[in-house]
Amino acid sequence: MASREGSLDAPIRHPLDWQSEEFLDQAALDAELERVFDICHGCRRCFSLCHAFPTLFDLVDESASGELDTVPKTAYGDVVEHCYLCDLCYMTKCPYVPPHEWNVDFPHLMLRAKAKRFRDGGVKIRDRILSATDTVGKIAGIPVIAQVVNAVSATRAGRSLLRSTLGVARDAPLPKYHSATARKRHKASLASPEAIQPDPKQPKLAVFTTCYGNHNQPEIVDDLIAVLRHNHIEVCLPASEHCCGMPRLETGDLESVAALKDQNIPVLQALVDQGWAITACIPSCVLMFKQELPLLFPDDAAVRAVAEAFCDPFDYLMQRHKAGELRTDFSEPLGQVAYQVPCHLRVQNIGLKTRDVLALVPDTRVQAIERCSGHDGTYAVKQEYREISKKIARPVARQVDSADANHFTSDCPMAAEQIASIAESAQPVHPIQLLRRAYGI
Repeated sequence: MASREGSLDAPIRHPLDWQSEEFLDQAALDAELERVFDICHGCRRCFSLCHAFPTLFDLVDESASGELDTVPKTAYGDVVEHCYLCDLCYMTKCPYVPPHEWNVDFPHLMLRAKAKRFRDGGVKIRDRILSATDTVGKIAGIPVIAQVVNAVSATRAGRSLLRSTLGVARDAPLPKYHSATARKRHKASLASPEAIQPDPKQPKLAVFTTCYGNHNQPEIVDDLIAVLRHNHIEVCLPASEHCCGMPRLETGDLESVAALKDQNIPVLQALVDQGWAITACIPSCVLMFKQELPLLFPDDAAVRAVAEAFCDPFDYLMQRHKAGELRTDFSEPLGQVAYQVPCHLRVQNIGLKTRDVLALVPDTRVQAIERCSGHDGTYAVKQEYREISKKIARPVARQVDSADANHFTSDCPMAAEQIASIAESAQPVHPIQLLRRAYGI
């Protein structure tokens, strides 16, 4: 295999030409899958990241020739199915990413194959429903219906029904739904920046609540807003909000991603034009606006402007600390904290800012665990992948159990619930909730 040239160069990401005719051409797609799979087979550095690579390597090893040439192209889809676009192979393992001449972008190739499958009608109704997070949240969050949904999903009979109708694993952790959503709780902040009229001397941060933060755990948004205001940061919520598009991206439904972009970006750009930075409490949503949308729509100036204004909440707080403007008058120590770093936070390349902020609290020790939870929003709840997802998560669960920590936390509440469902004794709490507790507010 050729040696890599320019190995000291940082990885770069090329825009995804998803609207070209070649993008969904079967012959062109198969040729690129064969090219990249052959490179991966010869390298095998990513064997331990997820189940996509073991699936590929098993297909090759069990083929007639022991090489890719005797693997039927119809089996390529098995590899695609196990990729949940965490991007870790691209960002941490692969030596052949651009600017290397071999130009390997495994996640975006998997996305291309998912888009082809979606266009050809190969996506199950179950997956379409699970990826419609905002719609499901609005329906399930209707008063009375929310109580029924939560009650049914907590019973053996209800879980059996979900398994038989939607293929949802019985033991997979499922989120609860709230009729008192985050946006309803903070309705007073749902105003245009002109109406808010913030003090120009104060920092301004708009909170994109996300589907999960709005419908499933609105208390996370409550705590984020409380921490920001405690630090004299002006807060508002966008006048309107729709799903960021990450769940649709993971199914290959790029047209829906485009439609959601057209709904969200004008509202967020209006905030940016008024000087607001933007944040969200779910790493996947931050990544969607910071990375994925700019790569899908590289010529959209509004998308770029929003991407530049979007930030992780703890990255924002650490920047305030470095400027000497973050309050450190903590009243409660946190002790030992076991902290799982989500994949979609790691690939943002901002460092471990959540760990660093929590470590500012006196008598607090944070153990960072940089391994995947195997959740991926929907992968871990599907019956056919539940055991695989648990296998991926077990090393994290073992570290959490051995940490003997006072708290277990992750920026991704879905990853935290997945790990807690496997660990012997772990009650997850979001890091922003820990920070609020440390402030005593």
